Amino acid sequence: MQNDYTEGSILKSLTRLSIPIILANLLQTAYQLVDTFWVGRLGNHAVAAVTLSFPIVFIIIALGGGLTMAGTILIAQNKGKKDYQAMNHITTQTMYLVFALSVVLSFFGYFISDVMLHWMNIEPKLFSDASTYLKITFLGTIFTFTFMVFQSLMRGVGEVKIPMYIVLGTVILNLILDPLFIFGYGIFPKMNVQGAAIATLLTQALSSIIGIIILHKGKYGLKLNIRKYTPDFKLYKLIFKLGLPSSIEMSMRGLGMFVMTYLVTRFGAQTLATYGIGSRVFGFIIVPTIGLSMATTTLVGQNIGAGKPERAEKTAIISSLAGFVGLTLIGLIIFIFANSIAASFVPGEPKTIADSAYFIRILSVGFGFLAVIQIMNGTFRGAGDTMITMIFSMVSIWILRFPIAYYLSNYTNLKEIGIWYSFPADILIGFILVIFWFKRGTWKTKKLTDKMKMIEKTNEESIIEEGIGS
Repeated sequence: MQNDYTEGSILKSLTRLSIPIILANLLQTAYQLVDTFWVGRLGNHAVAAVTLSFPIVFIIIALGGGLTMAGTILIAQNKGKKDYQAMNHITTQTMYLVFALSVVLSFFGYFISDVMLHWMNIEPKLFSDASTYLKITFLGTIFTFTFMVFQSLMRGVGEVKIPMYIVLGTVILNLILDPLFIFGYGIFPKMNVQGAAIATLLTQALSSIIGIIILHKGKYGLKLNIRKYTPDFKLYKLIFKLGLPSSIEMSMRGLGMFVMTYLVTRFGAQTLATYGIGSRVFGFIIVPTIGLSMATTTLVGQNIGAGKPERAEKTAIISSLAGFVGLTLIGLIIFIFANSIAASFVPGEPKTIADSAYFIRILSVGFGFLAVIQIMNGTFRGAGDTMITMIFSMVSIWILRFPIAYYLSNYTNLKEIGIWYSFPADILIGFILVIFWFKRGTWKTKKLTDKMKMIEKTNEESIIEEGIGS
């Protein structure tokens, strides 16, 4: 009965959920920021090599990441319905399914790393570092996926502090290991860019092991039954139906990052470093909106499952207003201190600092509107309407951002600056689209617990064995 968000103050529930999620996401983003910070001490080319790797990894991770989102949605709606047997069943089935997929994607990503870098036509002097960093990162995909499942399932049940504490500990460890592995000290050899990837892999492995232990003990409302696992293909079908659109959505975003990076590489390592710094800052600052979006998904999911669509709608409105005001203020602060922020990444590189500050200021203008987009998409996901978020993502990247960036950078005097301007243009139009769909109201008619009930009838023995019977 803990973490029931179908009653009481919506704002209080939103705050209680979103703050730990935001902190956890900020800390997870710190993995990339810490790597960029220390690698930046090796120079522009090292930063560029890490920047090239990130969109490729994101594409592979996105393929399985949508399935973890399906776990959040199913857990949240069954939590609202108070069906605890189904929650335990979903926990075990989702963990096994995503783990199996992560093994396949990890080895696939490792062996196609060089091919993808060749496709990007990067400078030869960047290839070796980018390839090494990418391959090691792919080997850690198994651990990344495992912890993603743990976080998603815990988020669905409303327990968000434990994942935050785990991430805090592992990020601190990564902060210590990075300089040791990159620059070498005592028994640690100097490994340059490779060292950053190894440090991150080790800390991610630790976090995934802790997550598995917690779920296996079943202390926080979810029970992972490793020994009593029996594949539930009907539930897998529902997970894929919910998760595949989210996977495609995230993959399209990753592929969008890939092609945007390709556009930038044509202007050389200097511009690529600028893009990398701006993108890292953008990714770090946008985390609060993602946190609000995830909290909204849980709240909406629980209320839809409990048969309270009006409360779900009110939750979305309150969350959107909070996100718009908060991120607009953050954007203003970032705009003012853009030069200092850029200088923290590449000290002693005045040209890169000036260019990065300009890019950061352009990005900061749209933060408030982007917050609303993220939160509305979280609303639709919580209701089980993952298909529309996929459509919005594809429109954003392939009909708006990339075409605008391509045209402005190739057919105007703006050159690489045209790529920077494509971001706020895409955000403004995306904002209009999500508001229209929200007002339409069809998303409120989804209820996944009815589908789960049909699955339960054909899998009753398995659910009992994995649930209360444990």
